Amino acid sequence: MDTISTTNSKILVVDDDFSVRSLIQRFLGRKYQIESAADGKSAMTIFEKINPALVILDWNLPDANGYKLCQEMQSQTNVLVMMLTSRNDEADKIKVIAGGADDFLTKPFSLAEVEVRVEALLRRIRCIYPSPIQRLTFKQLAINPDAREVTLNDKPLPLTALEFNILHFLATHPGQAWSRAQLIQKIWGCDYVGDGRVVDVHIGQLRKKMEADSSTPEFIKTVRGYGYKFDPQETAKI
Repeated sequence: MDTISTTNSKILVVDDDFSVRSLIQRFLGRKYQIESAADGKSAMTIFEKINPALVILDWNLPDANGYKLCQEMQSQTNVLVMMLTSRNDEADKIKVIAGGADDFLTKPFSLAEVEVRVEALLRRIRCIYPSPIQRLTFKQLAINPDAREVTLNDKPLPLTALEFNILHFLATHPGQAWSRAQLIQKIWGCDYVGDGRVVDVHIGQLRKKMEADSSTPEFIKTVRGYGYKFDPQETAKI
């Protein structure tokens, strides 16, 4: 008997290719509750109805952009998203990661790889908050973990679920340097089997949204040759 605690988790598969949906649904349906959709509109209807733990989402849909659909879903719940893409170049991979996806697979892929990636994602602990949960304030930056909201100069910052998790984690350890490997373990989980560059991509996206000048960041600093730290008190060094 399968002893993995994530068995019977709800998964939504969104792809306009019937054969892809059918294969994934039959293969993963042995262990998980699978629903599927062929377009963005029906995907959102099913998403809101079943509240899945994971969405396997095609980057290119006939009526929706995978980037926007991923963000719309993650703005409603803390859902995990694994993006499917037929493109293999570096720029497209970065777009997928920057879109908020927790992981991605390039088509064509093996069903065995899908299963391994899904299991790793579902074992991940998305809620990384210490107890008790406290509101954090640094200069004009405020982080509200209960509402998962961030404001800067009293204006809301539109962060993806992963961007929020990274910022909140770093902000709860101000001044402490974290390597990329440590951040992957703490935020993505020790089972993460995807691309290690996700850290740099998401930090870059965060800086674009919250820094006046991302080349000389005020909040999230680069620790050269190591990783990153949250240190709003430190003056940026050139």
